[in-house]
Amino acid sequence: MSNNRVEKLESTVAELESTVEGLTDELIEAKERIRVLEAELDAETPTRVPERRVTAEQEQGEALEEETPEAEPDEVAEAAADADDDDAADEAEDSGSDDIIVA
Repeated sequence: MSNNRVEKLESTVAELESTVEGLTDELIEAKERIRVLEAELDAETPTRVPERRVTAEQEQGEALEEETPEAEPDEVAEAAADADDDDAADEAEDSGSDDIIVA
């Protein structure tokens, strides 16, 4: 009985070794095909960022942006003060018509 069991185990091991070798060969072939496909894809695919098309209007707009000066800090403070004065005048006009307070 023991000889029969050993022979059965040896045949199972041989089958498994054969299966592993076959799968290894298939894996190597698949990796090579993937490399070839990736190389073809890289060669065919341009960069994903499209080239920028600049029209004459865009060039003029960019030139205007470059020529626009920044506001001085004093001008900014003056504009903010004017806006606050306008808001206060609007609130004074509105406060007489409705007395609803929202919390």
